[in-house]
Amino acid sequence: MQKWLPFLGWLPDYTWYALKMDFIAGISVGLTVIPQALAYAEVAGLPPQYGLYSAFMGCFVYFFLGTSRDVTLGPTAIMSLLVSFYTFHEPAYAVLLAFLSGCIQLGMGFLRLGLLLDFISCPVIKGFTSAAAIIIGFGQIKNLLGLQHIPRQFFLQVYYTFHNIGETRVGDAVLGLVCMVLLLVLKLMRDHVPPVHPEMPTGVRLSHGLVWTATTARNALVVSFAALVAYSFQVTGYQPFVLTGKTPEGLPDAHIPPFSVTTANGTISFTEMVQGMGAGLVVVPLMGLLESIAVAKSFASQNNYRINSNQELLAIGLTNILGSLFSSYPVTGSFGRTAVNAQSGVCTPAGGLMTGALVLLSLDYLTSLFYYIPKSALAAVIIMAVVPLFDTKIVRTLWRVKRLDLLPLCVTFLLCFWEVQYGILAGALVSVLILLHSVARPKIQVSEGPMLVLQPASGLHFPAIETLREALLSRALETSPPRSVALDCTHICSIDYTVVLGLGELLEDFHKRGATLALIGLQVPVLRVLLSADLKGVLYFCTLEEAEKYLKQEPGTQPYNGSEDSVPEHKIALLKA
Repeated sequence: MQKWLPFLGWLPDYTWYALKMDFIAGISVGLTVIPQALAYAEVAGLPPQYGLYSAFMGCFVYFFLGTSRDVTLGPTAIMSLLVSFYTFHEPAYAVLLAFLSGCIQLGMGFLRLGLLLDFISCPVIKGFTSAAAIIIGFGQIKNLLGLQHIPRQFFLQVYYTFHNIGETRVGDAVLGLVCMVLLLVLKLMRDHVPPVHPEMPTGVRLSHGLVWTATTARNALVVSFAALVAYSFQVTGYQPFVLTGKTPEGLPDAHIPPFSVTTANGTISFTEMVQGMGAGLVVVPLMGLLESIAVAKSFASQNNYRINSNQELLAIGLTNILGSLFSSYPVTGSFGRTAVNAQSGVCTPAGGLMTGALVLLSLDYLTSLFYYIPKSALAAVIIMAVVPLFDTKIVRTLWRVKRLDLLPLCVTFLLCFWEVQYGILAGALVSVLILLHSVARPKIQVSEGPMLVLQPASGLHFPAIETLREALLSRALETSPPRSVALDCTHICSIDYTVVLGLGELLEDFHKRGATLALIGLQVPVLRVLLSADLKGVLYFCTLEEAEKYLKQEPGTQPYNGSEDSVPEHKIALLKA
């Protein structure tokens, strides 16, 4: 049962110390997620309460199914951006997308298909996240400046933002910039707070704890400060800020996701809704899994414990399915809140229970206060949250490590400004083509001697047989006189039927020209395939020295000519094993 319900492994040994640390971490994450959830709903193009609807279910599900003590599931900037692309800013579409994404993710978890994410390379991920950071950050400039009627398409957004810059509301702009400065100062304080030592005086430790709490909950503090300022102006009868407005109170009733939508023009069926979401049904589940597993693996490696990737798929899938019953849009693992969780000293996934409870309490008792939160303050929270997503060092790193990886990075980055799915798809395709090029054109090391020795530096698969053929023909058969060749198969662990046919044709060419093609250093799987193919005239040797002795017709050398009778006894034993 622990395989499917990991909490059964740690719950029997749960301690009071773990309870204390999980309580502190849960409160810290809760104070971070509430203002972020309100802000990310704006990124998703949904009313603010949908951010809170999406912020609690993952906390409870991950308690039972999570394999990382640090990870927190909930709305994120990138997932909110994807939701805004595929749901037309309609809550019904967003909730249905959460349900369908969860079903896909759950199915992938049961089928152990997490390996599909391995085909999305790091340059593609970096290109996407950097582009997303710019799209999300610039998308909040309109709220930061109090501009109205700015379209959401990125290029139109850039044009109309600069075109309407003269309509900037001074109050919103000043408050937004002040909030950004406060968030930056609090973050720098958090990064430079010295560690606590037991020998420190009680007063010093107490002040350290207060600073730590304030800097950890900086989003909540800054948003509360901005709301207090806005309320003060409201009392005077003058309001210089654009406010969030009324937020419905309480949790919505549980109900199945909307499989059709009734509008003034008629009813939109489930099929039409799915067609409208299009590529989102692939991009959203995959990016949700990618982001969550990347976060989990990152913190697992930092803190020296292991996670189960397929179990993480089940957790994120079930979270989205159950969350959709309470009007959640798609969620995933949050890097920022997971960092807060880890830095707060969380011991188990039980910390999420306090975070989830805090979100539910805010829905019940604090929604009336959300009315006074200025949109410029939420914009500041979002901008400061996405700035770390833009990796300024990746280009320089790839230039030093492998310059060809800059190609998928740039393709993904540029095309994401057009359409996110095209950027990710094109970047992944370029990465796969680069991979296939290395498979189709393996480097071949050539050594001179009594026999010409060709050693492919990597595996030998069907796209590479023509490269190998050209190398053998140009270096051995097109010379005068033709030369015998030893093909060193030390690095070849598997071959396919096309390679077998290609080797058969090469053997015929060498036989016609009166030269020898010998295979040396064969691994057992390759030898098994070649013996099954029953190639005629092929010579197998264990070492190059044996092949050279045979070529000189020295006594005591006997090739293995393709039949089991000629294969050494130790090879026969391996084949039978």
